[in-house]
Amino acid sequence: MRIKSTIAAAALISSLLGTAASAETLRYAFQGTLNQLDPYSLNETFTLGTLGNVYEGLTRRAPDLTIEPGLAERWEILEPTRWRFYLRKGVKFHNGNDFTADDVVFSAERIRSEGSDLTTRIGADVKVEKVDDHTVDFVLTGPNPILHYEWDTWYIMDKEWTEANNAVKVTSASDTAPNYASLHANGTGSYKLISHEPGVKTTFEKNEDWWDKVAGNIDKVEFTPIGSDATRVAALLSGELDMVFPIPVQDIKRVEDSPQTKALTGPELRTIFLGFDQKRDELLYSSVKGKNPFKDVRVRKAFYQAIDMDAIRDKVMRGLSTPSALLISPFQYSRSDEFKRHPYDPEASKALLAEAGYGDGFSVGMDCPNDRYVNDEAICQAVASFLARVGIKVDLNAQPKAQYFAKVLASNGYDTSFYLLGWTPGSFDSWNVLHNITGCRDDKGKGGPFNLGGYCNPKVDELAAQILVENDATKRDELIAQAFTIVHEDVSHIPLHQQALAWGVAENVDVVQRADDQFHYRWVVKK
Repeated sequence: MRIKSTIAAAALISSLLGTAASAETLRYAFQGTLNQLDPYSLNETFTLGTLGNVYEGLTRRAPDLTIEPGLAERWEILEPTRWRFYLRKGVKFHNGNDFTADDVVFSAERIRSEGSDLTTRIGADVKVEKVDDHTVDFVLTGPNPILHYEWDTWYIMDKEWTEANNAVKVTSASDTAPNYASLHANGTGSYKLISHEPGVKTTFEKNEDWWDKVAGNIDKVEFTPIGSDATRVAALLSGELDMVFPIPVQDIKRVEDSPQTKALTGPELRTIFLGFDQKRDELLYSSVKGKNPFKDVRVRKAFYQAIDMDAIRDKVMRGLSTPSALLISPFQYSRSDEFKRHPYDPEASKALLAEAGYGDGFSVGMDCPNDRYVNDEAICQAVASFLARVGIKVDLNAQPKAQYFAKVLASNGYDTSFYLLGWTPGSFDSWNVLHNITGCRDDKGKGGPFNLGGYCNPKVDELAAQILVENDATKRDELIAQAFTIVHEDVSHIPLHQQALAWGVAENVDVVQRADDQFHYRWVVKK
């Protein structure tokens, strides 16, 4: 099996620069749809990765995920609470408008506005000041060494275009009335949007006026969503498509054995986990009335210890997953090996349920996407089966990701009792997880916006605030360890595993497979 790692990706880029020649069309498929083109509507890797070919941030990520200059050619910290970004001159949006500081200030306001799913990209208390047409200052209320770590997916929008098309208001993931920016796009990136039929087909073409150089030779890109694993793989094997992802773990060998295709596998930074509604006094979907069993840590731990992660790894994931004790990949936190999963122990699980007053079990609804993560619905089915053995009846509601996210996110009031979610911290840093996933929040998401279940421990928030401003790496790691210890003992969530990347690619196509699962067209060479 051929493995492309992010370590080798930089070398691949060098070869691509030397081999790119004739213009080509790339045809590819993903298991889910691209519904929203508004870059602030959905904080989801596939959507952001796809739109990252059209839009750009002040920074960007290299194949090895290091931070590079993007629309900002450089930046400096003038003082601990003032960062200055120097913007590239001569950059134009796809419609010909000039890129200026006004667009950055506008985008900073819009991404933090109602309906945005990416409000944490810039702190609410950060002031964005235009110095001149190509210089912007970010004024903080306190030091923040990772201020710009997620700005590769804070895409800058054209103020003039957005206002002219009445698209200033962000269309949320739960909004059924899309605005102009939901169906059209106008970025500064390496590829332009040509046509978009939501759920059917989206077409892009190379931006000949891009400020940088496209390393590959792809002139046109056609994306088609294909939800069926079998159909997606068959289209690759037949030569109808040049690239598909993900490929089911059971089909990796089949793809690799074909002389016309190759399988690219490698570690992914995403952690898949389960969460509970711990905020409501009564669950929305449960046989338990008048109280919320998930407010009791014994119940949460009982659920945790009922799930056999080795079996899920071996049978559901076919060995292509790594069970996790934390909500972050071990590649992103150096002290991860100090944490161990609560052991799989059905008898201990039953005893905890009985101790908590649920010896006879209860039923609970579970929300799960069926086209977002590798084997997501199968994982949820396995979890339901394990929980049934300790007396918990799970009513599984598995839906396509568009419906799933519209239901469970803040824009719809966190309409879930028990759910599966995956998370790759955009900053590749523990603070992102502690803030977004375990940070206390209100009913509208202020605080930890992706803490769907509303877990809250003020001590974790206090530690997260210290982590954000701590510059000493050793002290910072110790604070992170303290926070993760509390989260682990509280059973805030149930970490499941880091899934593996599995892409299928035609033999005559070279791509860069980044560990964050984002697919960028500018590095693709078709021979």
